Amino acid sequence: MFEEIVEGKSIQMMHLGSYDDEPASFKIMEEFAEKENLVRKSKAHREIYLSDARKVSPDKLITVLRFSVEPK
Repeated sequence: MFEEIVEGKSIQMMHLGSYDDEPASFKIMEEFAEKENLVRKSKAHREIYLSDARKVSPDKLITVLRFSVEPK
């Protein structure tokens, strides 16, 4: 069974590399939000894994990072 998830306005970015390096991508996303006069709703976020960590070296991992935003 599928369920529709409505997240509203969000910012997302494709992160390339180790999961340990994700904070740098979140920083870029938060800087973009600031430029667009948006603020992150919470520290909650979604990660969509496009590669399998069991089969790919950490430097080749691909993850979509997303968090919800709202106007300042």
